[in-house]
Amino acid sequence: MDYGMTRNEALSLVRERIKNPNLVNHSLASEAVMRRLAERLGEDPEKWGLAGLLHDLDAETQPDLTTHTLETEEILRKKGIDEEIIEAIRMHNEKAQGERRTRPFHFALAAGETITGLIVAAALVYPDRKLSSVKPKSVRKRIKEKSFAAGADREIIRECEKLGIPLEEFCGICLGAMQEIAEELGL
Repeated sequence: MDYGMTRNEALSLVRERIKNPNLVNHSLASEAVMRRLAERLGEDPEKWGLAGLLHDLDAETQPDLTTHTLETEEILRKKGIDEEIIEAIRMHNEKAQGERRTRPFHFALAAGETITGLIVAAALVYPDRKLSSVKPKSVRKRIKEKSFAAGADREIIRECEKLGIPLEEFCGICLGAMQEIAEELGL
């Protein structure tokens, strides 16, 4: 399928637009999570992966949640990216849109990209600072600790249930996806 950009072109665009290596890693982690969620839900992993990879193109230039994603939407539309990908990216930040998420693609991207930060934070508290040390049970435990990775909105993470995926399974899916690319993430 042609979504207006290949994965390699998308990765080049991410590296061109995002200078903070942690944000690049967040995009890579979100891509891996979205691919795995697509597989679980019978969706297209390429399409969902592109949404994960491209979702934060304007995170450095538009960090304010009232405008974040608007610039990304403009950039991707000019490049001819698939409209469903653009819509999912727009809707991962409802605050800028004044709309609510309604589709599985929206819920998956919002919940999937949000949990990546919590999973990274969970890895960083282990002595070896490796994703391989993290277990799904410890991710679920950290979700209950409101002060841990406080920026990871637990309500958004729980939107996984709107996909028909229980939180326990969701934690395992997302952690497993990130563990597969741990070396690339430096974790």
